[in-house]
Amino acid sequence: MDPREIIARRAARELQDGFYVNLGIGIPTMVANYVPEGMEVILQSENGMLGVGPYPVAGTEDADLVNAGKETVTEIPGTAYFSSADSFAMIRGGHVNLSILGALQVDRQGNLANWMVPGKMLKGMGGAMDLVASARRVIVAMEHATKSGAPKILDACTLPLTGSKVVDTIITELAVMRVTVEGLVLEELGPDATVEQVQRLTGTALIVAESVRRMF
Repeated sequence: MDPREIIARRAARELQDGFYVNLGIGIPTMVANYVPEGMEVILQSENGMLGVGPYPVAGTEDADLVNAGKETVTEIPGTAYFSSADSFAMIRGGHVNLSILGALQVDRQGNLANWMVPGKMLKGMGGAMDLVASARRVIVAMEHATKSGAPKILDACTLPLTGSKVVDTIITELAVMRVTVEGLVLEELGPDATVEQVQRLTGTALIVAESVRRMF
């Protein structure tokens, strides 16, 4: 599988029946395609849509149905539309069970940096700060390292933070790690990953669980 598909498929296993879920731009939006059959999950988009469906089949796109990343999406029975103000009232009111976001950096304390790279043009910070502060659980779903092989999981973030100590779980194509007060606990390995490989590509010491499972 493509690394992005591995991440999205594994992140989808964190969904639970009846959950209200917000999916961030990038890999997290792919999770909508892997909701387990028979499970009812209501996806919320901060631009004002509750009931986001999977990506449309080519040729069936509706330009008026877009998520917060301006990607075309589909709707499910019961989909509702509302203002951005109402959308953020839902988020800030603590009604989102789970938020799955991408990241530029995340560290051993669960600090998250995903909105700004110094020196680069920005469209704005988006809704990530509200989501990580208000969602009941936050998962980071991202590729384990940069294209050059530099760690994105660090001892301490160096980029401006989106939220402090907000991340509960990190899912990459190589591993699943849980954030604890002692540090990051390595609980699962990707299909072909090894503990040594994961540690080599991680910028902080990992705590290896007694029984490390395979994702799939």
